Amino acid sequence: MHSSHDAVIVGAGQSGLAAAHHLRRRGLSAVVVESGSEPVGSWPHYYDSLTLFSPARYSALPGLRFPGDPDHYPHRDEVVDYLRRYAATLDTDIQTSQRVTDVDYDGQLFTAHTATGKVYTAPRLVAATGGFGTPNIPSLPGQTDFTGDIVHASRYRSPSAFAGQRVIVVGAGNSAVQIATELAETASVTVASRTPVTFVPQRPFGRDVHFWFTISGLDALPIGHLIREPPTVPTVDTGRYRAALTAQRPVARAMFTRLEADAAVWPDATRSTVDTIILATGYRPDLTYLHSLGALDDTGRPLHRKGVSTTHPGLGYLGLEWQRTLSSASLRGVGRDARRLIAHLDPVV
Repeated sequence: MHSSHDAVIVGAGQSGLAAAHHLRRRGLSAVVVESGSEPVGSWPHYYDSLTLFSPARYSALPGLRFPGDPDHYPHRDEVVDYLRRYAATLDTDIQTSQRVTDVDYDGQLFTAHTATGKVYTAPRLVAATGGFGTPNIPSLPGQTDFTGDIVHASRYRSPSAFAGQRVIVVGAGNSAVQIATELAETASVTVASRTPVTFVPQRPFGRDVHFWFTISGLDALPIGHLIREPPTVPTVDTGRYRAALTAQRPVARAMFTRLEADAAVWPDATRSTVDTIILATGYRPDLTYLHSLGALDDTGRPLHRKGVSTTHPGLGYLGLEWQRTLSSASLRGVGRDARRLIAHLDPVV
């Protein structure tokens, strides 16, 4: 089968766009295949108040600075607009509303099949759907008897839908704390987690924490292959979130032991009536389209080393949490990973 492109990129979020940039820099052509209606990834679907914890100067993709004050913290909608502009600067074929359902490999070429019946073929394939495509929804003891609502944070948009409710937010990371603190203004909120919420100051010694991550080399340290299970990242805090938890708005508690009817039972055997549980429990990679290829392990995780597939030459991954570094799944880090991946993505010739 003839290929009219040097690479197929699955996903037109930040990872796919960074991959397209570096392919073009190496003189290679690509087609980017995106399931959504525009090349902005998952950003429009995050909650309304989401604000980056990294300043604009550390939140850009390669080749295009993030607009505005370099020290401001961009809002979700600013990121969406930035990705639209970034995609427009790429001399790359971007195909939207095309969800890849399956990928074949004949020993030389990858063929991506879409739900609409279109096919895209190339000797390289970059799986750039990242690590945030599928909500991680754990099983909670007693949840079948629970009469309240259980929703993942991916469905949370604003506090208005939960006003006056008794809510438990499950999780200890940035999203859990940010959502719980916002909700606590209009609802009775508890943050429940297996490990205590921890904090990193936003501006230690007068400089943003990402400045220190960068000059120390921590942000780009390639230790991802040593991380078996991604740790819970501490909450980056200006002081607002620590103060909110100290004031018990929201209340922080160790994870409940079980649910029953309309309540949660805590480790000390006390009960709290609950209307809604919000699971800020993260995401998993959405790579089901590679299942028949034999590129994933039994849990659906990709078999790779620093993004380069260990099962198929020419296959690579971008945007996975701790793929190479602390920042691999972020705007500030995916460009580094994309540059390295494209340089090492050698197909069979």
